[in-house]
Amino acid sequence: MKLLICVTNICVPNRKQTASFSIAGLMLAIAPLWLMLAAAGSSAQAQTTSSPADWTQFHRDNMQRWNPYETVLGVNNVGNLVLKWSGPGYNPTYEYSSPAVENGVVYYSSAGELFALNASTGAQVWLSPFLSGGIASPAVENGVLFNSDYGRVYAYDLSNGTLLWSYYMGSAGVMLYSPTVVNGVVYACMTSNLNGTLVALNASTGAKLWSFDFGGTAFGELFAGSSPAVANGVVYFGGSDGNVYALNATTGALVWTYVTGGGNENPVNGSPAVANGVVYIARNDGHTYALNAATGGKLWEQDELGGSVNSAAAVANGVVYTTDAGHINALNASTGALIWSHTADSSPWYSSPAVANGVVYFGGLIGGGGTVQGYLYALNASTGAVLWKYPTSSQMRSSPVVVNGTVYFHTGTQLLAFGLGVGHADLYLRIQPTPTTVHQGDLITYAFPVWNLGPDSAVHEVLNTQVPAGTTFDYIRISGTPGLGTCTTPSYGGTGQIICHENSAMAPNTTWTVRLTVKVTAPTGTVITENAATMADTPDPNLANNTASVSLTVQ
Repeated sequence: MKLLICVTNICVPNRKQTASFSIAGLMLAIAPLWLMLAAAGSSAQAQTTSSPADWTQFHRDNMQRWNPYETVLGVNNVGNLVLKWSGPGYNPTYEYSSPAVENGVVYYSSAGELFALNASTGAQVWLSPFLSGGIASPAVENGVLFNSDYGRVYAYDLSNGTLLWSYYMGSAGVMLYSPTVVNGVVYACMTSNLNGTLVALNASTGAKLWSFDFGGTAFGELFAGSSPAVANGVVYFGGSDGNVYALNATTGALVWTYVTGGGNENPVNGSPAVANGVVYIARNDGHTYALNAATGGKLWEQDELGGSVNSAAAVANGVVYTTDAGHINALNASTGALIWSHTADSSPWYSSPAVANGVVYFGGLIGGGGTVQGYLYALNASTGAVLWKYPTSSQMRSSPVVVNGTVYFHTGTQLLAFGLGVGHADLYLRIQPTPTTVHQGDLITYAFPVWNLGPDSAVHEVLNTQVPAGTTFDYIRISGTPGLGTCTTPSYGGTGQIICHENSAMAPNTTWTVRLTVKVTAPTGTVITENAATMADTPDPNLANNTASVSLTVQ
């Protein structure tokens, strides 16, 4: 009996036979898969559940301002960033609010309003009044957005911007620092009668769980502490009294205090990062500390950088990145030794670095009051070499975030979203069954290699197929570079649709392969036909080779 193995309009000869195939017939057969691809969305960004790659609060969930899940932007292509869209902003002088991104929506505050925009297009999802000067950055958890300003902490319904509750501290002071949300508790540094207070609130109700008072401030109500970081049941933050504090996250009990010696003249305005049992934090005069997270013992102090610090550190791959008034620095996380330092064209005094896939991003400003100019930078995280920079006419006081190949930055007058320039990637799909002679009860493994023929990288490939009639699902595997991806499949022994997301970007002339193994249940003489289709976010100039089909006859 002849065995037909046909892939798109290419006939693959078997040792005993060849076959031909009509592309028109395949398109008719594959049409349901295209419809399912459209319904499922063309990328992992369209999934309805939150992604670990999201940046949901100022420190990010890992408290390190490092996104280890970013795979689209990197050293080799970040120089091709272009402005994708811009959103509104209303206060060019005092906009410190950095965005949060979750489930395809970006959130930020600006001069009295809270915005939710579609992260891909910039289209407004909702707009809500907010008593804010654009100071603190929002935090998102469990369908609720939290922010703080003017003596209050606020909670908003994430779906429509409706105010759920607010907590009043008893002072109208401005809070420069952002709330942190972990395990259903909101932590925020506030001011009350010129004294600093860290408050812990029930995220569902706004009820106060506990509070901790620390020293007053030499700079009025603006600098009362830092954006707290929470790790392993402990809250860490810096105080305007020059101390670093660690509190029990559940009770608020003091775990330890580290006295830097700066006092009110040199408060700890830098916000902490926590990684591998170490707290990294900087004082106002540029002194940077590494403290044992359990005991508060000093591991090292770097005091040769200079420059005022009002930003948070970022930690990635054994390196600590800090910004001061004029520089961005890379320090060895174990020793504090300076690896490199870059003198910026503008001062990154307030902008905290963000690290993703070998690139460190930060913003800076030139001038003040009158004519101002700022830059957003992307540097090689290993060498400090400038890979890309973008000028604006605003003071760049906020901090960037990087999610799914897009850099988001709030300039005060605008929210900017940068992504790779639109290119083209020709995807070429085949189906390769093994074995090609099968019997009832046998296992068949279908390999679906997706080639990117170029000329540009293909972002967020999707493969759509199904368990073919006459078989049941056994298991699935993924291989390829740079990312593996995820698949939605039937349960073992079941049937139905299979959707696989590559969740990354394929460079030209690389392959991503999904291998589906099924068990033959059909009797002798049954023709088993498998169809598949692939697509990506990157435009494809040749859709004719995005579909494939193969048939086997049960012996």
